[in-house]
Order: sequence, then structure tokens, then C-alpha cells
Amino acid sequence: MPSTPESFLKSLLASALAAADPLKVVPPHLPEPPKGRTIVVGAGKAAAAMAKAVEDHWPGPLEGLVVTRYDHGLPCSRIEVVEAAHPVPDAAGRAAAARILQRVQGLTSDDLVLVLISGGGSALLTLPGPGLTLEDKQATVRALLKSGATIGEMNTVRKHLSAIKGGRLGIAAAPARLVTLAISDVPGDHLSVIASGPTVPDTSSFADARAVLAKYDIVPPEPVRRFLAEAREETPKPGDPRLAHASAVLVARPQDSLLAAAKTAESSGVTPLILGDALEGEAREVGQVMAGIAQSVRRHGHPLQPPAVLLSGGETTVTVHGNGRGGRNLEFLLSLAIALDGAEGVYALAADTDGIDGTEDNAGAFLDAQTLDRVRAEGLDPKDRLRDNDAWSVFAAAGSLIRTGPTRTNVNDFRAIFIDR
Repeated sequence: MPSTPESFLKSLLASALAAADPLKVVPPHLPEPPKGRTIVVGAGKAAAAMAKAVEDHWPGPLEGLVVTRYDHGLPCSRIEVVEAAHPVPDAAGRAAAARILQRVQGLTSDDLVLVLISGGGSALLTLPGPGLTLEDKQATVRALLKSGATIGEMNTVRKHLSAIKGGRLGIAAAPARLVTLAISDVPGDHLSVIASGPTVPDTSSFADARAVLAKYDIVPPEPVRRFLAEAREETPKPGDPRLAHASAVLVARPQDSLLAAAKTAESSGVTPLILGDALEGEAREVGQVMAGIAQSVRRHGHPLQPPAVLLSGGETTVTVHGNGRGGRNLEFLLSLAIALDGAEGVYALAADTDGIDGTEDNAGAFLDAQTLDRVRAEGLDPKDRLRDNDAWSVFAAAGSLIRTGPTRTNVNDFRAIFIDR
């Protein structure tokens, strides 16, 4: 049995992160070196660690450029690492994307372009389409982030405002052989959604992008509205011959991390149940549902007997109505805590596997039966804080924030609810 519920749940998170460590998962999937040049490019929160893994195991010469989030870099000797902003793009990301697009052009069929893609790449690999500015994209992204749109919906818009995403980087690399290694951070592990699929065919359309904005009542800047309405050049679709030279491999998935956590739980004498690796929906609503399942385990021994742990991944959303601080994992935990109402023997941990939940410096938080009592003793009303999207203040007051620092990987959210005997 675990020494303490908190240390047990943190051990599960550690196992989940280890299963998605780029230094471990990238090398087994490296392609054969080409006759010609090897160009490495990439984007995402894991980009620097993936580049380091390539450098450490590549048998021949190589060169390249990857872009990652600020403070997520690692020193590389042959691949340049640039840092830029996430989730709202900045000029550093735009400049890096332009250089990456230029790097893959003018190659031959003897050359190899190795593309390293992970979550966060949509914001980091930002290159506005013709006639659009960085400010246009920033305004659109800010509106999407507050709207409650899913990651798939957000990336449908992003790729149709881009000169590099949605398969366009792949087209630019022709006729070189192109191999994409991807770490999935999206529900369903769709390659066209991870980092907005810069090297793979895209099944969505300009009409789909317009529909997303209409669904969430988002009025974009006029150049964005006009660009989407004109729909001059669609993204490449499945079967496009311009991508015949391209292939892609998933090197790490959320399910892999959940399975690793489940194995650790079993070794501790706790029965795991993986509820799914692709859960979506409003974070507060998912919290309420999870509370009901946990109470069923606690009271009735269904769907499994305690001691047990409920594991899940995916990416919830938050429709922002208030002015508080906190990411989707903290909002999930606060809703869960309110629904559990101090139930004894139930503990939870939720964290973003990239180490940053929302825009704060914490990955997530830990929850026990006394968390809300400690918060109320500090003069905070948990329900008021939830209404103001201010879960960060709750868990900061409780002293239960979890700070891992940048993990340099990203397999989406990790949630674990431990029900003791």
C-alpha cells in the first residue's frame, strides 16, 4: 500500500511522465539516414528534448531548427533551439516558423527532413497566411482560448489561417523524404490535429473554420473574416500527391502514460481503472461526473472495490466567464472537490503533463477531504471562486499546488482519483 495518498498519486504522475520522455521514446523510431542531407525541424513543448534525443542517437551529419516554449529549451550542438510564446503566439515564433519553412525548401529526393512535433506546436509554429498579421492571429487565438472550443476546433481555425500548418510544411519539403515523429497531446491522437498537422493531410476546410467561429459567437478581426471567406487555397487533403513523400509515426500517446501509471498503481496494491485517454468537455462538468464515479466506488464498490484509482486523460475545456486565475486541471479539481463535499477516503491529483496548467507556474494540484476546509479558513468561498474561474486561488490557499517545472513533454492532461478503503 502507498505510504501516503499524496505520494502515491505523485508517483503515478511521475510514471506517466516517464512513459512520454522524449529521450526514451524518440530513438527507437529514428529513420534510416539518407544519401544526402538530414534537416531536422520541429515545434512543440517537447521539441528541444526531441531534438536532443535525435542528436544523441543520429549516426551521421545533421542540421536544423526547432521552436519550443519559453523555458522549455535544452542545449543542442547541431540543432538550433528557439524559444517562443504559448498559447498566444509572438514575433519569436513567427520568425522561427518562417526560418523553418525556408530550411525545408530547395532539397532533393536524396535528402531527409525529420520533423519533430508535439503539443503546443500550433502556437509556436505560427506563420500567418497572406494578408494576415501576427496581431490578427493573436486576437483570434485569445478569443478561442476563452470560448470553450475544443483543441480540434481551435486547430481547425489555426491551420486555415496559416502558411505552414495543415500540411503546408510537408508540401514545402518535397521532393525530399519527410518523416514526422509526433508526441500526441490531443484526444484521439489524430496527426492532423497535433500541432495543427503541419506535415499531414487535412480533412477540415475553410467552411469548417468559419463554422467554429460562428458556433462560439467569435467575431474575428476583419482581415481574418475576409481571409476565411475568400478561402483561396485549401489545405492539402488525403491522397494529395504532394505529400506522397511524407510519413508519420506516433512515438508517445496519452494512453501509454495511463498504462504506465496503472502498472505503478498495481505494484502498490491499488486496483486501477482507466476511464479513457480522450475525455473532453467542460472541466467543471467532468469534475462532477468523476465525483459521482468515485462516490460509487467508495459507497458500493462499483465499478471496482477500493483501494482503487480512477485514471483518465484527454483535454477538458474552460469557458471563461470570470476574471480569476487557473487552468483547466485546477477547475476540474475544484468542481470535483465541491461535488465530493469533503468525502473521506477520496483523494485526487490533476495536472497538465507539460508542467504548466493554463498560464500559471503550476502543473496542477492535489486534493483531499480537508482541502476546502483549509480554503474556507482562509476566507474563500469555493463556489464563488469556481464561478469566477479562480481555482488557482483556492489551491494556492490550501497549499496544495503541484509544481514540476517544464517537463519538456506533453501527453495532455493526467487525472487520478484514489479511493482508499
